[in-house]
Amino acid sequence: MNRLCCLFLCILAASVTRLSAAEAPFPGKLSQWNGYDRYDFQIDGKNVLVVTPKQAAPGKPWVWHGEFFGHKPAPDIALLGKGFHIVYLSVPNMLGCPDAVAQWNKTYAELTGKYGFAKKAALVGLSRGGLYCYNWASANPDKVACLYGDAPVCDFKSWPGGKGKGKGSKGDWTLTLKVYKFADEAEALAYKGNPVDSLAPLAKAKVPLLHVFGDADDVVPWDENTGVIAERYKALGGDITLIRKPGVGHHPHGLDDSTPIVDFILKHANR
Repeated sequence: MNRLCCLFLCILAASVTRLSAAEAPFPGKLSQWNGYDRYDFQIDGKNVLVVTPKQAAPGKPWVWHGEFFGHKPAPDIALLGKGFHIVYLSVPNMLGCPDAVAQWNKTYAELTGKYGFAKKAALVGLSRGGLYCYNWASANPDKVACLYGDAPVCDFKSWPGGKGKGKGSKGDWTLTLKVYKFADEAEALAYKGNPVDSLAPLAKAKVPLLHVFGDADDVVPWDENTGVIAERYKALGGDITLIRKPGVGHHPHGLDDSTPIVDFILKHANR
């Protein structure tokens, strides 16, 4: 009897395990992130993480981070509570180059096609994440609900190039030339594919923008990045909201009260 009981329990446990795996919304490793389920898996050989809400909102709206997932997480936590999924594709050190955009395309196709995510994502570009978000958005304006930039890099000549008044980053500038496959610095400086140059598709698609920035930023100077975006986007008839943080540098990111960020994404998701 004991052996039969043990055998039955083993079969039952195996069945439950298989059932749980089959019912899991995503493959890969399951862990916890601020009280929510987090799944780490791969798409086309690249690491992807998805944090799932307790109950998905109608249409499965989602937030997609360009870089630095988990930094200043208050807006993400609030949006999880509203039924949003949170996504990050790990392609670091690619600085939003065309190969990175191609990887984003593959991730978008799988998340929307296989997992039923909303056809328009809310993008979050923090610092260098701005290059990823804007470059993908300008290539896919019909797939973007809105874009929130936090002290975002919008022109690699400013950072990491340091060709304006910012500090720049010599190592990251060398990396930029490599991943964008420029023959030399002159070709990089003549490049017309930075976010500041590629706003027309977003304006035509009426993608709303929100930028939060410190006006004392000496790493990603706001007037070389956010300032240029704002001027050009308005001239194109685009909608952009600016939240200035007087006397603040590149850090800290975010807002003490993230309500304006959360409200912006809630308003424009699933447009």
